[in-house]
Amino acid sequence: MSNVVELKQNAPVIGDVSITVDGYSRYNLNSLHKASGAGRHKSPGEWLRNKQTQELVQELIDTEISVSPVDTVKGGKAQGTFAHEILAVSYAGWISPAFQVKVNRVFIDYRTGKLEAVDDSPELLMARALKAADGMIQEKNRLIEQQKASLDAAEPKVRFHDRVAIMPDDISVSEAAKIIGTGQKRLFSYLRHVGWLTRRNEPYQAKIEQGLMDVKIGTWFHPEQGFQRSLSARITGKGLIKLQEMWDADHPDGWELPEGTRSERLDFGDGKGGNVH
Repeated sequence: MSNVVELKQNAPVIGDVSITVDGYSRYNLNSLHKASGAGRHKSPGEWLRNKQTQELVQELIDTEISVSPVDTVKGGKAQGTFAHEILAVSYAGWISPAFQVKVNRVFIDYRTGKLEAVDDSPELLMARALKAADGMIQEKNRLIEQQKASLDAAEPKVRFHDRVAIMPDDISVSEAAKIIGTGQKRLFSYLRHVGWLTRRNEPYQAKIEQGLMDVKIGTWFHPEQGFQRSLSARITGKGLIKLQEMWDADHPDGWELPEGTRSERLDFGDGKGGNVH
């Protein structure tokens, strides 16, 4: 393990990452790891723990290809694990075959002079920093536009919920029809179709218990039969929100009963609940 390492002035670049090279022509594995974009499980330290890696290092020493094929530097300007080219290419292959091919090609071009070396001058570092900052700004602006679009899309629903929040506890079907944007008869027909109202336009008990509907009990005078009781269906604020969601989902362009479907739902004990008495 070394504390000081002499770096070559020029270095190959992979994916905008400068792969530093020391005076013994060993490549910085940490730079390769950064260029690959792999996670910590693909770090140089993990690779060096492999038995196959250790055997390869020993083979380079035994065959005198390199007296010190790998060295870890801590402290100073250049930190990291520097390794012989054979080890560096092997490490790249451990990350992925595609990355190994890319690294091997860059190293060959770098050694033969076909690859224009790029140094880590202050000007270059500043250019890279500006490029990275520009990318971050563009991504931030994209997220802002995405959030704005989401807010614009949600605005009608927000306005609808605000209107419901200041409404009375319940409203008539006629008033609900105006808010939803349809006619009273059509809404009555729809409520029967979806099982909220009986054939007599009275709310099912289940919908009352769910807090979606209520009834208003009144009286009226019949010339021959005297006073008669009347029931009027009422839609609660909770029910109006649910009804609006159902209406928008079922028929954004206007609702019509499916062909061959009756406009009334008969109460034959279908689990919807009995009539209100």
